[in-house]
Amino acid sequence: MKHALVIGGTGMLSKVSLWLIENGYHVSVIARNAERMKKLIQEAGSDGRVTPLFVDYRDSDDLKKNIHQTIKQNGNINIVVAWIHSIAENALQIIVNEVTKGNTDWELFHILGSRANLEEIKKKAVVPINCKYYQVQLGFKMEGTRSRWLTNEEISEGIIEAIKKKKNMFMIGQMEPWEKRPD
Repeated sequence: MKHALVIGGTGMLSKVSLWLIENGYHVSVIARNAERMKKLIQEAGSDGRVTPLFVDYRDSDDLKKNIHQTIKQNGNINIVVAWIHSIAENALQIIVNEVTKGNTDWELFHILGSRANLEEIKKKAVVPINCKYYQVQLGFKMEGTRSRWLTNEEISEGIIEAIKKKKNMFMIGQMEPWEKRPD
């Protein structure tokens, strides 16, 4: 069975987690909220296709241990969908290092906020040869003269589209005009 790792997969990315399950993946989900994890598992059905990883990804040792354990339990990871806040500087590199040990080809969909400088992030990303790296940037929506942030539903739909299209850089919503961006 194919194995996916979703960071943030019980909240904003819960629909992405469910879509991956519907498309034949076992999904390991890094989360901190037990109630949202319970809801995701219920929505996924009771066939055991979700492995909860309750870990604060700022804790490097615990993160490494949990990823190692889920690979041992569920097989090599084929796809990672990562929404990681900037407060966890080492989390993405730890995930990349652990997933790469499996020595199979895999894909990383790095979800980034509207302020992220994609070129700078791509330059800093240490991506091994067996990993295809994709960036997905979250923008905003204009409704008439007003702007708003994307909904979780719009974000999930956009990420699913990004996974299907496999473009190096994919934008959900819009980034321009920058001065119209919501506060």
